[in-house]
Amino acid sequence: MTASQGGFPDRSRNRFPEVWGRVPPRHKNFTGRAEQLNELRAGLMNQVTAVVPTPEPIVPRTLHGYGGVGKTLMAVEYAHRFREEYDLVWWIMADQPGLVRSALAHLAPHLNLPGPAVTGVEDAANGVLEALRRGDPYSRWLLVFDNADEPEELNDVIPQGPGHVLITTRNHRWGGVAETVPVNVFSERESVEFLTRRIPRGITTEEAAELAEALGHLPLALEQAGALQAETGMSVQEYLGLLSERTGPLLREGKPPEYPQPMTAAWQLSVAKLQENLPEAMDLLRCCAFFGPEPIPRDLFFPVEEGHVRPEMAELMADPIRLSKAIGQLGRYALVRLDNTNRTIQVHRLIQALVREELDDCTQETIRVEVWSLLSAAAPTSFTDSAAQARYLELLSHMRPARVAESDLSEVREFGLNMLNFLYNSGNYETASRYARNFIERWTADSGRADPYVLRAQAKYANRLRDLGRFSEARDINRAILPLMNDILGPDHPDTLAVLSGRGADYRSHGDFWKAREHDEEVLNRYEDAFGPNDAATLRALNNLALDHALTSDFTTAQKEHERAYMLFKRSGPVGGSPALLSYWNGMAQAVRLAGDFTEACDLGEDALAYGREQLGVDDPRTLRAQVDLSIARRLSGEVDEALELGQDAHSRYLRLYGINHPSTLAAAMCLANLWRATGELAGALELAEDTDQRYAQAYGHDHPYKHGCTSNVALLYRLMGDPVRSRSMNESALAALEARLGRDHHYTLAAATNLAGDLAALGEIDNAVRLGRGTLRRFRSLVGEDHPSALACASNLALDLRAARDTVAAKELAERTHTAYVRTLGREHGFTSACEEGRRLVSDFDPPLL
Repeated sequence: MTASQGGFPDRSRNRFPEVWGRVPPRHKNFTGRAEQLNELRAGLMNQVTAVVPTPEPIVPRTLHGYGGVGKTLMAVEYAHRFREEYDLVWWIMADQPGLVRSALAHLAPHLNLPGPAVTGVEDAANGVLEALRRGDPYSRWLLVFDNADEPEELNDVIPQGPGHVLITTRNHRWGGVAETVPVNVFSERESVEFLTRRIPRGITTEEAAELAEALGHLPLALEQAGALQAETGMSVQEYLGLLSERTGPLLREGKPPEYPQPMTAAWQLSVAKLQENLPEAMDLLRCCAFFGPEPIPRDLFFPVEEGHVRPEMAELMADPIRLSKAIGQLGRYALVRLDNTNRTIQVHRLIQALVREELDDCTQETIRVEVWSLLSAAAPTSFTDSAAQARYLELLSHMRPARVAESDLSEVREFGLNMLNFLYNSGNYETASRYARNFIERWTADSGRADPYVLRAQAKYANRLRDLGRFSEARDINRAILPLMNDILGPDHPDTLAVLSGRGADYRSHGDFWKAREHDEEVLNRYEDAFGPNDAATLRALNNLALDHALTSDFTTAQKEHERAYMLFKRSGPVGGSPALLSYWNGMAQAVRLAGDFTEACDLGEDALAYGREQLGVDDPRTLRAQVDLSIARRLSGEVDEALELGQDAHSRYLRLYGINHPSTLAAAMCLANLWRATGELAGALELAEDTDQRYAQAYGHDHPYKHGCTSNVALLYRLMGDPVRSRSMNESALAALEARLGRDHHYTLAAATNLAGDLAALGEIDNAVRLGRGTLRRFRSLVGEDHPSALACASNLALDLRAARDTVAAKELAERTHTAYVRTLGREHGFTSACEEGRRLVSDFDPPLL
C-alpha cells in the first residue's frame, strides 16, 4: 500500500467515508480559507504513516479564534473537502465535556461494538477509544471536537492511534497541547467573495466591500447580513443606514468582548425584520436560546399539558403549520441551522447569548421554565428500550445549559430523577453520580435538606457511590437520610423503603452478613405488606435477601429465593434489556454453583451471559458480573480453558472500564488468579493474588471477610510453591479473623480451615492435620451436606492425612466413600474425582462475590 505525502493512501475522489457521523451540512457559500485548509491538511497528513500508528502520541490540530469567526464552518469544510482521505469521520459537540463520551459512544455500532443503548455511555465510549487506538476496523479516521473549552476536561477522551483529531476552540490554552491554526476574520477579498455569493443579485463589488468593512469582516455577521438582504430584498445602502443607527446604542450598552459589536448589530437587524414579518418565529428563537447549543429535536416543540409555557408559544406549538413556517423562517434568516434528515434545530451559541442578553431577568426566567417543561414532557417513562434511551441521550445534552438543576417544579425535579434512573439502567454510574451530586447541592440550597426531592436524590447518589465501590460514603448518606425519610415521607413510602433496603447493602459491604440477613428479612416483610409479593420493588428485596442467604452459607434457600424472583419478574411483562432480570438470573446461577451443582450453574450462567451480552452489551457491569461467575463455574466443572478465556477477558474489560481498585476489578482479578493456579501458572497467580489481597483491604477494610478469604488464597499459593511455613502463618491469621467475623460454621471459615490442615500436613504435623480435618469435615457436612464438593474435598484430604497417620482402615473407608460420592455428584471424569482416586490433595479456594 502506498502513502500520499507521508499520510494516508490515495483514495478515489468524491467518495464518502464508510462512517460519516453527525457532520453538519456543507455551507454552500463557504468562501476562502484555502491557505489555512491546505496548511491544516498538510500538518495532519504528515504526522502519520499509511496504516501504522506513530510511536509518539498524535498531536491534535486546533482551529482557534473568537466567536463568530468561522471556526466550525472551516472544520465542516475540511471534513467535506478531504473526506476521500478517510474511512471514518465523526463530529462531536465538545462544549459540555461530560457529554463528549455520549457522542463517542454513538460511534460504537459503526466499529462493530455495542452502542450506548446496549452497554451504557461510559462503556461504549471506552470501547470506541480503544478501537480507534488500535485502528480496528478503521485506521483512517477523523474526529472533530467542536467548541472545546478547557484542555484538561477532554484529555481522557482525545483518542490516540493512527487517525486525526481536529479541535475548534476559543480558548488559547489549547496551544500548549495542540498545533494551533489561528482563524481570523475574513480578508477583504474573502468578504467580498462571500457576500457576492450570498447575495447573487443586487450587490456590487464596491457595495460588498463597504458592507464588509462596516461588519468588521466577521463571517457570522456577514452571513446574517447576507441572509437578511437575500430574504427581504433590502438594498445595501438601506442596510448600512440601519446598521449605523444601531451601532451607537450598542457601543453605549458596553457589550462584553465575547459579543463582537458587528455581530450584535447584524443580529439585531435580522431580529427586527423577523419580528416585523413573523413575530412567532422570534418567540421560538427565544425559546431555543435557553436550550444547549447542541441540536434540539423538533418534536420537543409539542403542546404540553399543564406545563409552564408562554401563551404565545403554546398557541404556536398547537398549530403545526405555523410552527413549521416559523422554523423555516428562522432558517432563511440564518438564525438557526436546520437538519432536515435528523429533524433538529441548532442555534449558534453566540446567537443564543445575544438573544438571552436582550431579555430582562423576569422574561429569561419565564422562558427557562418553559424549556424545563418541554424537556420534562419529552422524557419517556421507560428507561430500557432503545427508543427511550436514545431520547434520554438527546435530552441529556440540554440538561446543564438549560440549568435544569435550578428548577423547584415537581415535574422538572421528577425528570431529573428519571434521568438518574436512565443513567443507572444504561450502566453509566459515574455520570449518574455527578448529576445526582449537582441536584443535591442545588436543591438543598433552594429547598433545604429535608425536601423530599433532595432526600430521593441523595438515596440515588448513595446507590451510585456503592456501584462505584465507595461503600463508606454510601453508608454514611443512608444512615443520615433514613430518619428524615421516615419522618417526612413515612415509613412505608417506596423511597423510604428503598433507603431502608440500601442499609442491607451497607451491612453487606461492611462484612456484617448476618446482620444484613436479619435486616433484609424485615425489609422484605414490609415490602410484601405494603405492595404485595409480586411488586417489582418486593422482588428486589427478595433478591437482596437471597444474596444474604448465600453469604451466610444457606445455599438452598438462596437458590429458591433467586428462582422465585426470576420467575415472578419474567411473568410480570416485557423483560428486554432489563438489568434486574439479569441480576436475578445470575444470582440463581451463582446460588446453584455454591450449592455444588457446577454443571447446572454453567447452563444457567451461559443463558444469563447470552442475555446480558445481547440485551445490555458486553461491557455492561451486570453482564461482566455474569461473565466472571460463569468463569468460576466453568473452572469448577473442569472446563478450565473456557473458564480462562472468560476470566481473562472479563478482567481486562474491568481494568479498562473501572480501573484497578474497583471491587469488580478485584473480584475478576482473584478469579483470574485462581484460574492461573488451576493451569499451573503459580508465579503469576501469586503475584496477582498478593496484589489483589492488598487492594481488597483498601476497598473493603482490613477486617472484611473478603480480605481474609483473599489472604487464604495467597497462603495456598505459597504452600503450592514450597513455602508451607509462610502459608501456615497466613492461614492461621485468616482463620482466626474469619471465625471472629463469621463464626466457625461458615463456608469461608471452613475453607480456610481445610487449607490450614494442608499446611500442617505439609509441615509433618499429621496429628494436628487429622484433628483439624475431622472437625472441619464434621462442620462442613452439617452445614452443606455430605455430598457437597467442599465437604468431599475436605474428606478426601482427611483420608490422605489418616493414611499418613497410619490409620489405614479409616483412611481406606473414607477414601472409598468419598470417591463414590464424587462419581455420583460430579462424574467419573471430573478432575476432583480423579484427584481423590489418585490420592492428590484438593484445595478450597475463595471467589469473592460482588455485593
